[in-house]
Amino acid sequence: MSDKIRVGRILRASTRGFDCGTHSREIGQQHDFGAFVKAPIANTSHQEGQIHAIGIIYKVEIKDDQLINELVLGESVPDMVLRDQRENRMIPVEIKVINVGFQRGDMLFRSLPPRPPMSLSDVDLMLPDEVKRFTVTPEFFRLMLNASEVPTDDLIAASIRYAALEAYPDAGERYAFHVRCGQQLARDVGDLKRLSHLLNLIRP
Repeated sequence: MSDKIRVGRILRASTRGFDCGTHSREIGQQHDFGAFVKAPIANTSHQEGQIHAIGIIYKVEIKDDQLINELVLGESVPDMVLRDQRENRMIPVEIKVINVGFQRGDMLFRSLPPRPPMSLSDVDLMLPDEVKRFTVTPEFFRLMLNASEVPTDDLIAASIRYAALEAYPDAGERYAFHVRCGQQLARDVGDLKRLSHLLNLIRP
């Protein structure tokens, strides 16, 4: 039995990040802000082997349509109609991901992937041991710090909380992970006021 938890399928992608889609009936913890995900890179050669882009979810949008707009404007909506809309209609959900690294075989790189994933490729939630291997060296923070399109400080804090809870069940390991993250941020962030804010956000 596969341990994979699918987040969605690629809608559009670049080396900087990608958007994937699913529908509202499937939305769950695998779509959390700050969750680590991966997707296979397009057109890998036999020599390269399998490559996966590694990213962090930074935005989840539940899309609207004409029917939803009309229901929102209604004076009252019967509970049966609301239930039907939430449980039976496939309302599209779009998940935006920033790339923070890639995996080639057993090797992990905390830099942008060489190519983007292909459209309609599966995006999977990373398993706890995969998150642990990737975050043991938190050098990927710089890719978020330099990204103007994401809520950087909150995303860094959310990704640390996510990794700490999912990949570091032992209290001692979790504390050591938080210390490493704080040390990495001290190296990456030159603004003392911002650094203080970030350290407050990630305090366990």
